[in-house]
Amino acid sequence: MNYTLNQLQIFLKIVQTQSVTKASEELHLTQPAVSIQLRNFQDQFDIPLTEVVGRKIYITDFGREIAEAAENIINQVYAINYKTLAYKGQLTGRLKISVVSTGKYVMPYFLTDFMQQHDGIELMMDVTNKNKVIESLENNEVDFALVSILPNTLNIEKLDLLQNKLYLVGSTKTKFKKTASASEIFKDLPLIFREKGSGTRQTMENFIESNNISVLKKMELTSNEAVKQSLLAGLGYSIMPLIGIKNELLNKELQIISIKGLPIKTTWSLIWLKGKKHSPVSNSLLEHLKNEKSQIIQDKFSWYEQF
Repeated sequence: MNYTLNQLQIFLKIVQTQSVTKASEELHLTQPAVSIQLRNFQDQFDIPLTEVVGRKIYITDFGREIAEAAENIINQVYAINYKTLAYKGQLTGRLKISVVSTGKYVMPYFLTDFMQQHDGIELMMDVTNKNKVIESLENNEVDFALVSILPNTLNIEKLDLLQNKLYLVGSTKTKFKKTASASEIFKDLPLIFREKGSGTRQTMENFIESNNISVLKKMELTSNEAVKQSLLAGLGYSIMPLIGIKNELLNKELQIISIKGLPIKTTWSLIWLKGKKHSPVSNSLLEHLKNEKSQIIQDKFSWYEQF
């Protein structure tokens, strides 16, 4: 047999995601490239690792055993790399963070300097919706999670990073009266919602319900970026975090519609399970953020105060 470490990593990701397409997305590879590596890997075994029924891929029992062995091999490779760096006196290890989808506009800026200072740290950052973020934290699969709405079902500790502000946003093609009430504005306004499980959607629904507003629901989309593109195309309006629409506002492609009760203000918080035993890497990140948070906000988010 002559399989490569790359093939082991690809096969393991396919097993974890149950999909060649999802595996290619998470590995930042093209789908054909992943399919070719899977085929080359499978050709080295006399027993099938996968089987395709319809358009869905299934992992055989033998395939799952190979995946388990592959994971052990990959972990041993990481261990060798970490030990080499640790021998040189460098901070080493994995840092696992789960981030709600709009948090992708926040978390990288709080990680950049830290990651540049420590070449031996491997970052694994999963960007998904709030429900999945909380699930990964509850299962202790990650070191930290970044959320804007704190979970009320978990015993957690937190470090607040940045204020989150949500406004009613839409295309600049329509003009609104500054004196119009919320009920007047929302009456015929086609609203675009995020999917169920999204923190942004939860915040938006809480605002609508608490203000007893009747709304015209236009559509439901599964990412902040998809909502933004729909707003730019003129398909509707939405209550969105300011953090993700900086360029569109400065370029006057989108507008903030001023109404009473907005913006809604929450806080981007880095959270972890109470009592969690942090690794040297995660402890070091916490110390870095406590010391550098104010400077990072000043350097990277000063534009935020314009709105």
